[in-house]
Amino acid sequence: MEPLPRTFFERPARELAPRLLGCHLVAGEVVLRITEVEAYEGPTDPGSHAFRGRTKRNATMFGEAGHLYVYRHMGLHSCCNIVASTVDHANGCLIRAGEIVQGVEIARARRSAAGVTRRDSDLAQGPGRLTVALGLTWLDDGLDLCEGAGLYVADRTEPVGEIVVSPRVGLRPEATEPPELHLRFHLAGDPTVSRPR
Repeated sequence: MEPLPRTFFERPARELAPRLLGCHLVAGEVVLRITEVEAYEGPTDPGSHAFRGRTKRNATMFGEAGHLYVYRHMGLHSCCNIVASTVDHANGCLIRAGEIVQGVEIARARRSAAGVTRRDSDLAQGPGRLTVALGLTWLDDGLDLCEGAGLYVADRTEPVGEIVVSPRVGLRPEATEPPELHLRFHLAGDPTVSRPR
């Protein structure tokens, strides 16, 4: 699998997010097929970390597309985003869920050490589980996915089928209810998609 070029990520998050579905996030020996993504549109988006402007925490979002933006959620677990668009637009795509297609034993060991896992389909079912399975932490914030040095995104290898569009999860009503902010995209019927499906 070859790393996708930076030009692939240089588009608005609402366009990049559905295109990421079916792509592979390669993290060393563990490979994830992306099945669920949410788009965040920077200072115009009340659900985005960048809504109130640049901070030390969200600085990566304002940088070059194709970098990893990783943050700690409520101090409990890390969430993994891919920076989209162009410098200063602060667009990003939260990778919410996926299927581990390579390195299942490694992912299972990581997840078992961090909590309960019952099935392979729930190894990366949700953004916190996903980062644990891939071995990513907030210390990986800012890594360049386009260098191809063990952490990168590879293109789809097969068609994805139906894509479901719905409100994003866990946000205030002003960031979820307007139809133009229905920016959660997932593969219909895929068992690895997080709840609500």
